[in-house]
Amino acid sequence: MLLQSEIASILLNGLQQGAIYALLGIGLTIILGTMEFLNLAHGALYLVGAYTGLIVFQETALSNGLLYSSGITTLGFEGGFLAALIVVPIVGFGIGLLMERFVAEPFYDRPETDQLLVTFGLALIVEETVKNVIGGNTFQSIAPSTIFGVNVSQPISLPLVGLFPSWRLLIIAIAFVVIGLTYLAIERTDFGLVVQAGTHDSEMVRILGIPINRSYSLVFAVGAALAAFAGLIGASIQTVSPQIGTERALIPAFLTIVVGGAGSVRGAIAGGLVLGVIISAMTQTYSQWAQIVLYLFVALMLIVKPEGLFGSAEVGE
Repeated sequence: MLLQSEIASILLNGLQQGAIYALLGIGLTIILGTMEFLNLAHGALYLVGAYTGLIVFQETALSNGLLYSSGITTLGFEGGFLAALIVVPIVGFGIGLLMERFVAEPFYDRPETDQLLVTFGLALIVEETVKNVIGGNTFQSIAPSTIFGVNVSQPISLPLVGLFPSWRLLIIAIAFVVIGLTYLAIERTDFGLVVQAGTHDSEMVRILGIPINRSYSLVFAVGAALAAFAGLIGASIQTVSPQIGTERALIPAFLTIVVGGAGSVRGAIAGGLVLGVIISAMTQTYSQWAQIVLYLFVALMLIVKPEGLFGSAEVGE
């Protein structure tokens, strides 16, 4: 029988992993729901975010890198990860705009198989480019020792849990702040209303005279930025290699929206957290069964509730 401390640890680790899944799921579900576009390059955006974060972290760290070589050594905090928090979403957003314009737009009216092939091909191109330019080596996770003068390299004592890495606790907080802001933006802004309407019935939105096509670029770019940001969060707690785009991002992102429901932001958040807790619980108890139990759970969801926790059978129609 699990102790209270073990249960609390499972939940915290589940929140950590679930936040990454939720970020991926939100980005994928708004693209799929609003634009009815199947983007298999979503994992490549996670990969780009991870490597961009790694490069920015290294080049802006105050102990070495470009800032150090320029004579900047005292900013009052370790600037590498903070710089990555700003740069990575911007890079993801820009790549998303380019992808929508040159990859997605020509295939809006093409069969879904064409969309799958072109985006899967793009994902392979990105992965092979990373291997050829940076190499196929595995890099250690990026984590600063201090943030604004606060030491985050030491564990912190939490009730029930005991010692827990303070850096991972901070990562959970950062991820959920971004998730919360994204949720508010979709629920409370005009852009968000268009996204919600488009996920339920994009054709009716057009009939009503709402220029949904103008929002496509922004929707794709926001989804890409969230995937890249998820890559940065993942790279801060896990190793980085060219294979992470598929293994840690693309498949979990689709599993998340299957569980949560296609087109639902709330579903993406809930689905990500549920899967995160499941993988955390199984990893801590029966690690060899973790992936099997995860897929069995998703299969059961498809049988019992195929529309997902918050999805609708009519999404996108």
